[in-house]
This record gives sequence, C-alpha cells and structure tokens, in this order.
Amino acid sequence: MGNPSELDTSKAAENGEGELSYEEKLNFVSCIAKPMASRKFSKKIYKLIKKSSKQKNYLRSGLKDVQRRIRKGETGIVVFAGDVTPLDVMVHMPGVCENKQIPYVYTPSRTDLGAAMGVKRGCLMMLVRKHDDYQDLFDEVSKDIAALDNQP
Repeated sequence: MGNPSELDTSKAAENGEGELSYEEKLNFVSCIAKPMASRKFSKKIYKLIKKSSKQKNYLRSGLKDVQRRIRKGETGIVVFAGDVTPLDVMVHMPGVCENKQIPYVYTPSRTDLGAAMGVKRGCLMMLVRKHDDYQDLFDEVSKDIAALDNQP
C-alpha cells in the first residue's frame, strides 16, 4: 500500500489530508463530461446542494428519481458526476436535459456530490429546484452554467 503507483487510494494517502485534489479527480472523469465546473464553481455548486438539501422535496438525487421528475416536468439545475462508470447508465441524460431546456453541469466526483447532500454514499446526478431561501445562489449558479457552454 505504500507504493505510490497503486490506485487512487494511495494518492489520497500521499496528499496528507486523505482526499484527492481537484486535478487528481479530473484524471478519473469520462470523456463526455462537458461542461465541467471549475474548482471554485464546484464549491459553489456543492454549497447550493447543501442549502437545498435542508428543504424538503427541493433536491432530487439519483438516476431514477431525477429522470422521473424531469419527465414529469420538474425544472431546476441538474448536476452530474463526471466519474461515473459504466457510462451507459446516464449517457442519455444530457440530451434529455437539452430537450427540456434544463441547464446542467458536471462536477468531477460522485462522492463529493453525495457529501454535499450529507450522505456518505456517492450520487450520480442531482436535480436542484428553485426555492426562496437560496434564490440568489440558485440564480448565480444558473447564470454561470449558461456562461460555461451555450446552454439554455
């Protein structure tokens, strides 16, 4: 385990704090993960997720729940994890979001998405709905996503 050429767990131990850096997480991201949030923007997204998790029914997490809610007409911001394997399980969702005019963005790690929500388990995707308590942050994140890539 002390060999630095082993998997990402040894890299995490080398880092000293037990966690991979943003650049190291980008090494595990799939090729379709675009638009990718920057380090600073990812932190802003995680803050929005944390605030929305305190409101009941304003944060949808997981592939099945997000997919069902989007098809039923719910809107908001969709946040995808970039390190999903196998990719086939969620490769259709960006197309669904574009058809429904829902802004979306990728973050490097599914474990960070789960941690932002307050659970120890990772999460593939989340749908954050608009609420009065975090309206300003929601609007700011939505505007920044539109600026990343020419999305609605």
